[in-house]
Amino acid sequence: MDYLSNISITAIARVKSDFPTKFGIPRQSGLCKNLLSQIVFNPPYCDENAFRGIEQFSHLWVIWGFSENITQAFQPTVRPPKLGGNERRGVFATRSPFRPNPLGLSCVKLEKVIRTDEGITLEVSGGDMKDGTPVFDIKPYIPYADCVENASGGFAQQHSTDRLTVEIPSALLERVPENKRAALTEVLSLDPRPAYQNDETRTYGFEFAGFEVKFRVEQTTLTVVSIE
Repeated sequence: MDYLSNISITAIARVKSDFPTKFGIPRQSGLCKNLLSQIVFNPPYCDENAFRGIEQFSHLWVIWGFSENITQAFQPTVRPPKLGGNERRGVFATRSPFRPNPLGLSCVKLEKVIRTDEGITLEVSGGDMKDGTPVFDIKPYIPYADCVENASGGFAQQHSTDRLTVEIPSALLERVPENKRAALTEVLSLDPRPAYQNDETRTYGFEFAGFEVKFRVEQTTLTVVSIE
């Protein structure tokens, strides 16, 4: 048997983000440009030499692990949220976290490289990863090769530009640190609810940056009802 058919990989870093749970995380990278997170590298991968030249690139590909979605058996079809969770598509035609190997791929913007005595941390924006997510590799985004003109987005393109109007009472918004407010508003505008739920009487909640944010949605307007 080819040794690569059963290869093991090692986490080289962990993500530090404002999402301790899956609920509320953007469904794709790049959708919340104000959303900051950090990639904190483990020894020996935090060696300064491993990052030589990285600041010449504006964006990075991050290869990471769906740490909470490890399945035991192969499932050839999944229910994509873009289709309301009611229609099945082939797993290889989706970005579902339920995959033969639980690997995710995200394109993020490199905001800055943080150098300390402990090593290297990359601050990035536009991520879609939970706090503590293992990172297996990063690669530079290369525009001339990675950007495909006139590419087709298939069924994933449906509702790709949909955004909710977000209403947060000023008294509640003031509880959130100023540097987190724009990111929270972006996250809410993407509609964190499961795609198959549309109960206007229900109050939903998720954790963000140490706060429990609760909201309701009526038609195309999301209203925050509490931030604790």
